[in-house]
Amino acid sequence: MRIVRSRVARAITAALAVGMIASACTSERDKEGSGDGAKDTFVFGAPGDPSSLDPALASDGETFRVTRQAFEALLEHESGGSKLVGGLAETWESNPEGTVWTFNLRKGVKFHDGEAFNAAAVCANYDHWFNWTGTYQSSAVSYYWQTVMGGFAKNEDKEAPEANYKSCTAKDENTAVIEVKKPSANLPGGFSLNALAIHSPKAIKEYEKQDATAKGDAITYPKYSQEAGTVAGTGPYKIKGWNKGNKEVTLERFDDYWGDKAKVKNIVIRTLDTEEGRRQALQAGDIDGYDLVAPADVKTLEKEGFQVPTRGVFNLFYVGMSQGADPALKKKEVRQAIAHAVDRENLVATQLPEGGKVATQFMPDTIAGYSDKVKQYPFDTAKAKDLLKKAGEEKLKIEFCYPTEVTRPYMPAPQDLFELMKADLEKAGITVTPKPMKWAPDYLDATEAGSCALHMLGWTGDFNDGFNFIGTWFAEYDKQWGFKNKKLFEAVTAGSTLTGDERTEAYKKANEAIMEYLPGLPVSSSPPAIAFGKNVNPPKVSPLTQENFAEVSFK
Repeated sequence: MRIVRSRVARAITAALAVGMIASACTSERDKEGSGDGAKDTFVFGAPGDPSSLDPALASDGETFRVTRQAFEALLEHESGGSKLVGGLAETWESNPEGTVWTFNLRKGVKFHDGEAFNAAAVCANYDHWFNWTGTYQSSAVSYYWQTVMGGFAKNEDKEAPEANYKSCTAKDENTAVIEVKKPSANLPGGFSLNALAIHSPKAIKEYEKQDATAKGDAITYPKYSQEAGTVAGTGPYKIKGWNKGNKEVTLERFDDYWGDKAKVKNIVIRTLDTEEGRRQALQAGDIDGYDLVAPADVKTLEKEGFQVPTRGVFNLFYVGMSQGADPALKKKEVRQAIAHAVDRENLVATQLPEGGKVATQFMPDTIAGYSDKVKQYPFDTAKAKDLLKKAGEEKLKIEFCYPTEVTRPYMPAPQDLFELMKADLEKAGITVTPKPMKWAPDYLDATEAGSCALHMLGWTGDFNDGFNFIGTWFAEYDKQWGFKNKKLFEAVTAGSTLTGDERTEAYKKANEAIMEYLPGLPVSSSPPAIAFGKNVNPPKVSPLTQENFAEVSFK
């Protein structure tokens, strides 16, 4: 998930009914349920607000945590793993060139609004995205479409990439064929993204009556994406309400779901933006689970009888350097000085969960394509000072943005991490100007626009391919980084048309080229923990942070 690099949001107060459900989920929650006394509402504590109820307009993990329960893509990942399996498509195949993808669709699937799912519905979605105009073409709004399928039928944004999507054809009612112009390393993995999940064609017609708008870097999202009632997917839950005042999204079981029915009737996803607040809410019984457990809390909770499974390592935390925001960062010696100034070993040892590792490149060592030959930048304050002197920047002053009101899988305590790095940089003679910003939308908008010289971000992989990491940032010009380097871009994209060992070797070479150029500083990879109540049968935890709450039940 991008930024996971994540993005943006505007929320509007939802219906009064949501507040009623929310209150029932706290003081009255234990009284709910069937005649045998079983609970029928699972309350989960999330570290941040979603940005949209339409996943196509998002790139952040907190949105996808919600929308994944309600929307399904053509492909999915096996429960608890990273292997691609059938989603709304039972089977799929491509031509040898990887440009024609045929999906054999499930039969008997309904959307939440009663519409039937079929090949025409698949094509209605892909053609809807392809024909976006205006603000919808902003990379902050259509990030994942642009990442997987390129630009649009008619590019209005000069920074939009060339379109790679060619067409979608309903070969028959249950067979959809999607064609692209060129093979891509993002396929077939891209077909599993929740951002490309399938919506009801009836709902899409309503979507198309509304526009997203922008004023500077600030984006206002269409009303349908900010309140429940219009969006309709095929998932085991349907979205009932979004109460921004109480920071809660409420979902209700979809009884006409095609697969195994959800075991709990209602899901409430409540934002609790501090680690301590989430832990205390679980201990008090106000919530039934929460994500991104502070490393220091894991053993405490386990001793108290709570369940605290740890996900596999599938993320990366980094310090971004925007050359467009500060000309000094155009000097390689300055970027190298910053890299040598930061004590990453200390960050991992003191701030990250057990099992965290210092990152040497922009992907974890669990991904094929990780290289043992990248250039290293060990902690060395004296060397950092020498490099600054060489660059003529002994008195460097630089702005460092960091997010507030959020915790991410790769970034447990943003302010603590920032303070340690600020102290390291100042020991090397760099004057740091702190710039705290609210995560959504301020921080996400600013980093996406490239207006933060130094900033902290990260990524949890969407699917198991090296390009999903390095290609996310360095396949082409990106305002976040603000540099153009054709040779580097070509190295990153070289593996796109290759397979097997050849692709892996191409990714290794790309990692070596990236770390030689050093566009930013990879800091760490770590295994994020998630907690559940003593009376919960939890879902299988996912290295992709793609937990399916339909698997949850109460003991």
